Amino acid sequence: MKIVIIGAASGFGGRLTMDILSCEALRDSHIALCDLNEKKLQSTRAYLQAFVDHHKLPAKVSAAKDFRDMLKGADIVVSSVSVGGPSYWGEPYCSEVGIPRKYGIDQVWADTVGVGGVFRFLRTGPVQLSFCLAMEKLCPEAILLNYTNPMSMLTWLHSAGSSIRNTGLCHSVQGTTKRLARVAGVPYEEVSYQVAGINHQAWVLAIRHHGEDLYPKIRAAADTHEEFEKDRVRVEMMKQFGYFVTESSEHNSEYLPYFRKTAASRKHYKLRVRKLVQDYEPPREWLKDSGIEDDGGAKIPPLQRSHEYAAGIIEAYATNQPFVYWGNVMNHGLIDNLPQDCCVEVPCLVNAEGIHPCHVGRLPPQCAALNRTNINVHELAVEAVRRKSRAAAFHAVALDPLTAATLTLPRIREMFDELWAAEGDLLAYFD
Repeated sequence: MKIVIIGAASGFGGRLTMDILSCEALRDSHIALCDLNEKKLQSTRAYLQAFVDHHKLPAKVSAAKDFRDMLKGADIVVSSVSVGGPSYWGEPYCSEVGIPRKYGIDQVWADTVGVGGVFRFLRTGPVQLSFCLAMEKLCPEAILLNYTNPMSMLTWLHSAGSSIRNTGLCHSVQGTTKRLARVAGVPYEEVSYQVAGINHQAWVLAIRHHGEDLYPKIRAAADTHEEFEKDRVRVEMMKQFGYFVTESSEHNSEYLPYFRKTAASRKHYKLRVRKLVQDYEPPREWLKDSGIEDDGGAKIPPLQRSHEYAAGIIEAYATNQPFVYWGNVMNHGLIDNLPQDCCVEVPCLVNAEGIHPCHVGRLPPQCAALNRTNINVHELAVEAVRRKSRAAAFHAVALDPLTAATLTLPRIREMFDELWAAEGDLLAYFD
């Protein structure tokens, strides 16, 4: 297998490579690393080559700045890139959080919907689409696995703007169901579950231990279990809407109109105010979401897989041994009461024939209604990039639930224009 990783110098690049090479069937793979940061790219290549040498693996590791130099003959392409600057510090990220904050909109992650999520997509979308268009020419049968946020908007753009088979990957389903198993006091490997919705706002529709419904135990522990101490938004959502939602309380508080409008509300739900960091890279706390506490450091890690889905998907594609994961795909008859042709997160089966999303049916109507408020933003943002429409970009921001609950339309326009100017040449393609 030839596996190209674009954005390989990110935290995901090294972790996913080690995951892939921990699969016995994939240990002779060619891992082709690509990143614009030459120094970090070569450091990552050297570290992974040491990993290969230490474990005496037959794998090949190569590196190039230009992803086009690596795509020919690729079977799998993995994308984990940040366009325009670091993902969660420096510029333009600090402007995407700081300017809305000046207008009263407080964000922590700003990478999914909302003002920050839309502008992240506007600067990222054309670059991501260029990966797909290059794949159409150089490796048209390859599958794109995308880890870059905003996941739903990018998956929608990849699918609407190219013919490349693709899926968006996240670790929120695994992380959330593991947390709920701990709350219920049962071994995770004995738990079954059904989850569906949209990325970062999918719903745990069922979770069982040997057939026993675990929701009564979870609800009973809502106000007392230490796992929920800093997860008050998701607990509140479960109390009021009936189901636990994927991704953290910090994330979900940004996607809804209920939690971040006032300092008092943020304090009540134990939501932090993000510190804006310009000149150094903070620790990668999010890597812990992969299920691996240590991302390697100076020592050579063991052959150990995290709970990221990429390695399982690639292994199933290579061996024809089916693997089930929760992926972001287009809603072609999968969730009946969400718009067709939007991006949804559902269980998917993968084998040597590719990716086969599973039909879920109808979500509980209140859950579907909440999803649709975010899908509205996704749709307008994708239209903005595809049609190079500044008007559609503004409409995406104005339709965001938290933004609409916080600001008047003239103030939204003022904020939008200020942030557009701050993005500078990253949005020059609109002209």
